[in-house]
Amino acid sequence: MDPGTLYLIPATLGGRDIDAVLPDGVKERIRVLDYFIAENPKSARAFIKLIGPGRPLPAITIERLDHNTPPAIIGALLGPVLAGTDAGLISEAGCPAIADPGALLVRRAHDYRVRVVPLVGPSSVLLALIASGLESQRFAFHGYLPVKRPARDRAIRDIESRSRRNRESQLFIETPYRNAQLLEALLAVCRPDTLLCIATDLTLATASVRTSRIADWATQKPYLKDRPSVFLILSER
Repeated sequence: MDPGTLYLIPATLGGRDIDAVLPDGVKERIRVLDYFIAENPKSARAFIKLIGPGRPLPAITIERLDHNTPPAIIGALLGPVLAGTDAGLISEAGCPAIADPGALLVRRAHDYRVRVVPLVGPSSVLLALIASGLESQRFAFHGYLPVKRPARDRAIRDIESRSRRNRESQLFIETPYRNAQLLEALLAVCRPDTLLCIATDLTLATASVRTSRIADWATQKPYLKDRPSVFLILSER
């Protein structure tokens, strides 16, 4: 028997307006699957319920894959796929496998020669980049920076230097409740003329995207606590 297919299923970025952010083809794919692997099965089940599953929710299996999942059991999660069942990988928000433990599953799927199909949907990283007005031919995504000083300050200096050296936009994220601390660190460490973009609540009614010099941000700090945000910097000289 040939193995099934692993579909990479995008979720919303926090909103409930499914039709505004997901194509019909993605919703139809979700409705025909009965095996999912998700970072948080509870929120994944709520997301699938919003879509309107093609079968009763109790008949759907959702296995957990998070940062605490031992690498040794990743293969077991693909067991049904190897036996011919199609599966959907769902992250907590946006496209799976970006700054997400699902990347390990995708890598293992390739090891097993399982067909991997990415589906179209919102990616906060790409949405932030195209809305920022910053360099988009050369960019790097760093995921989460270190939480504590001085490691965080060193990381900020390093990526600012890399941006200046390569004329390359640098993207990173933070746990929403620590956004304010990250912004303060950026204002303290970066050069006054470095460009900083903060893209917040993307695809939501409260969305905002603003690009300004560090010196300008210092006098107009936004309220970012508990608001999912992407940070981008570009040091031009």
